[in-house]
Amino acid sequence: MAKDNTAEEVKEYSNFIHDFIDKDLEDGVYSRVQTRFPPEPNGYLHIGHAKAICINFGAKEKYSGICNLRLDDTNPTKEDTEYVDAIKEDIKWLGFDWDNLYFASDYFDFLYECAIKLIKKGKAFVCDLTPEQQREYRGTLTEPGKESPYRNRSIEENLDLFTRMTHGEFPEGSKVLRAKIDMASPNLNMRDPIIYRIMFAHHHRTGDKWCVYPMYDFAHPLSDACEKVTHSLCSLEFENHRPLYDWVVNECIDGEKPRQIEFARMNLNYTLTSKRKCLQLVKDGIVDGWNDPRMATISGMRRRGYTPEAIRDFCERIGVSKAYSVIDFAMLESCVRNDLNMTSPRAMAILDPLKVVIDNYPDGKTEEVEVDYHPDHPEYGSRKMTFSKEIFIERDDFMIEPVKKYFRLFPGNEVRLIKAYFVTCTGYDTDENGNVTCVHCTYDPETFGGDSKDGRKVKGTIHWVSCTDNVKAEVRLYDRLFNVPNPSNEEGVSSFEDNLNPDSLKKVTAYCEKSLADANPGDRFQFMRNGYFCVDTDSSAGNLVFNRTVPLRDSFNVKK
Repeated sequence: MAKDNTAEEVKEYSNFIHDFIDKDLEDGVYSRVQTRFPPEPNGYLHIGHAKAICINFGAKEKYSGICNLRLDDTNPTKEDTEYVDAIKEDIKWLGFDWDNLYFASDYFDFLYECAIKLIKKGKAFVCDLTPEQQREYRGTLTEPGKESPYRNRSIEENLDLFTRMTHGEFPEGSKVLRAKIDMASPNLNMRDPIIYRIMFAHHHRTGDKWCVYPMYDFAHPLSDACEKVTHSLCSLEFENHRPLYDWVVNECIDGEKPRQIEFARMNLNYTLTSKRKCLQLVKDGIVDGWNDPRMATISGMRRRGYTPEAIRDFCERIGVSKAYSVIDFAMLESCVRNDLNMTSPRAMAILDPLKVVIDNYPDGKTEEVEVDYHPDHPEYGSRKMTFSKEIFIERDDFMIEPVKKYFRLFPGNEVRLIKAYFVTCTGYDTDENGNVTCVHCTYDPETFGGDSKDGRKVKGTIHWVSCTDNVKAEVRLYDRLFNVPNPSNEEGVSSFEDNLNPDSLKKVTAYCEKSLADANPGDRFQFMRNGYFCVDTDSSAGNLVFNRTVPLRDSFNVKK
């Protein structure tokens, strides 16, 4: 079995977030730790979310605190209960559980009251500028913005207009509620940002109660505060939003307030994690749904055969930092491979079959050989395999003219069949095109079990499956979905779809040992000398389907 040295053992992993939390607890800023994981239910979670999940729930575990799951459902046109259910399933599969389940929509009444409070304080106003005018008035990074001509409306007028917006008297896009902060701020997020907009859309939880919905930058900090979150942990793209986050809670909340801390998001090469682009892959039929095993979604990785332990180990190994970096997919594969190596039962399966006839083996005779399921786990037990005169081996386990250091079957060479016999190649048959169709061998009856009584050694050991006692299976050989490390931003292409790998999925018919006939969806195995495989959800009785999870060795070398 191949040893994987891709990922080095690391005993300590950096986490500056815990340093901040430790200091806050030491200084008495907070007496407890409470976090939350707040995804928007507009798609399936991906590997980047797995990092955020581990960070937020990891803080809960480390400090014996609280971590809530809050679904940020403030944009009803893109959200669906399907995504809500998928999010909950993925978190639990990763091994975490939330203390409370909330929705941002739980706070719509409270958020509305906070908007009224800002209006009454003279800190928010109704603006009639069109979206195009708002962009024009906003200014640039080097030039200050211009104040809206509606900025100085009276409190009474703003209250009246906002109430009428709420009652559906104005069309979408005609009016918004904006915070009144500073149009000359060097931070564009502070230039009178929109906090409410008109949207005539049915909400998956509140129905048609509302036709005004809060913006994320308004709803998010207030939801944190309402839940009494102490540390609001988010990815680095929200660092420039932190002044607005603080402004909102300071203007609307009395007492203890949450602290926002940002970390670098996960960037994994050869993948896409943009929900918009992932949805496009699904809608265009390029992949078989959000849980296609080629997707970087948690559900796709689960279906492919990744383990939650491997994903958590990967997230821990990459650590937590503020520095932008791109993680090599080979590191994720390595974590998966290391975990599966320790836990997966072994099995024999032939993916590219070549028949072998053992000419001196008695016709009609069969024998049972016993093979352990795992060399390091005797408690896994063993199973029996049928040995017969005709067997299948992998096609690349035979060569007519062997290359240097090739120790498998070739004319005149002797090899070991795992747990069976020593066999020596005596010849082969070909078709009219010169393709090998059958290999002929003789066996040594004194080597049953795979060892010789005279002490002679052989260098080659190969796996096999009986031609007469096996189960057929469809095996799906998955490779990277994209040909380039950065599929969404590669020079010289007009679309990320131009970078698709045409060989990302190959289907073959394999011959498997009979013990696999009872395998169930989700079961994982190491197919000896081939890699790690998982029974797919498409499997049914008499119709086995396996997904290749990872090969035995790194498959993410650069392809030229």
